[in-house]
Amino acid sequence: MRIDSHHHLWDLKKVHYPWLMERGKRRFFGDPTPIQRDFLAGEFKDIARASGVTASVHVQVGASDAFQEARWVQSVADDNPGWPVAQVAFCDLTDNDVEASLATLMELSTTRGIRQIVGRSSAEDSRTGTNRLLNDSRFEAGLNLVADLDLSFDLQLTPGLMQKTAELLSRIERLPVALCHCGSPDDWTSEGIQEWKDSLRLLAELPRMHCKLSGLGMFRQDWTADHIRPIAEACLELFGPDRCMFGSNFPVDSLSSSYDAIVSAYLEIVPECGHADVFGETAKRFYRIDI
Repeated sequence: MRIDSHHHLWDLKKVHYPWLMERGKRRFFGDPTPIQRDFLAGEFKDIARASGVTASVHVQVGASDAFQEARWVQSVADDNPGWPVAQVAFCDLTDNDVEASLATLMELSTTRGIRQIVGRSSAEDSRTGTNRLLNDSRFEAGLNLVADLDLSFDLQLTPGLMQKTAELLSRIERLPVALCHCGSPDDWTSEGIQEWKDSLRLLAELPRMHCKLSGLGMFRQDWTADHIRPIAEACLELFGPDRCMFGSNFPVDSLSSSYDAIVSAYLEIVPECGHADVFGETAKRFYRIDI
């Protein structure tokens, strides 16, 4: 059993993604032109199955209408009963109607968690203002609502926000949290990795915090297994295999690598005794996937 804990799908005829369809705009992860096309379940399943993956977690990816995206993901799951899937949907936890929004998402059988990005690159945050969420009491109240509903939270942030985020989450210890993309380490010098690890340790000390080994190709497109090894090994050291899970971040990471190369790299890096957890059991438990 292998589970991909972090991927995206999109049908550009049915759901609109403003960031994805912005032509001629280079993103922090590179030129998105090759992925400005439909990426549907059939293509994803063929790629993933070739690497032994048989279930997955779909993570929201910036649709203009979050409910439209969530309902579409539910329809994809309904149309593919042989492929177990959970979804992490978007909800603005600072919105006045947050309780109603969460209730609507809870009507979908695939909903397991919420993602509202906390920290982006400095250039992108100048437009989105997501980094200010940590100073908003409504955000903390929303996280408490997520916990009350027995949902999890997918946390995407930058290393400089880890200390402040750890302080916030320490007040909501019952909330299960999955840290996306190893906490987005963007400085891969030895000094940068050490600083990232020191900050990551603060999050790892929270008992319900988990870590996704995912998305590293966004920060270095010419990566090799040796490049990502110190990052992955630090995550395994701080969280343990039973709190780490593999994620492909496809199709975004298809800009830097094949699916098979990502799986093969982590199979090489993760000790064999941790394979069952990292490639399946952790995600199965965390997202309550019936497989």
